[in-house]
Amino acid sequence: MDRPAHVDGQVAGLVLAAGAGRRYGRPKAPVLIDGERLVDRAVRNLRDGGCAPVLVVLGAWVGDVPGARVVVNDEWEEGMGSSLRAGLRAVDAHEDVQSVVVTLVDLPGLTPEAVRRLVDSYAALAAATYAGKRGHPVRFARDHWAAIIEVARADEGARGYLRGRPDIELIEVGDVASGQDLDEPGE
Repeated sequence: MDRPAHVDGQVAGLVLAAGAGRRYGRPKAPVLIDGERLVDRAVRNLRDGGCAPVLVVLGAWVGDVPGARVVVNDEWEEGMGSSLRAGLRAVDAHEDVQSVVVTLVDLPGLTPEAVRRLVDSYAALAAATYAGKRGHPVRFARDHWAAIIEVARADEGARGYLRGRPDIELIEVGDVASGQDLDEPGE
């Protein structure tokens, strides 16, 4: 039996960081946590977890992000769905990439070890879980990108596409990472 292409191809990393951070009071990408911008922390976690190349979707805030290719989402106000679409379209240009690990910029407790578990998965669809509760990052094989782009709207992202799918592998990472997001200043 042939191995699926997504197992042998490169795994890209994609950081969704275009939002305005309304509840937070400003865009989260440039926010410093322990002297490191959230966007740089997310890129480092993906890179150290085995993703290459790494792309970052920006919008409300745009700046340089060393170690990543910046994709500017001019439709960022529509919500996370537009950023996911923009990011997947940009990753699609990398023909050697067969799978992508997608994370959000506001997960300061994410670690390279958690990312590595998704990178090492043979599943075409995978999601991190924290004590059994689904979260980010998620992994999509190339053959799912077009369908995800079709349904990614508003702040739903790929949730509707993944809901109820029996073929998604749930990968527990709560022992090496935290899935808590940063929603308000002081968290």
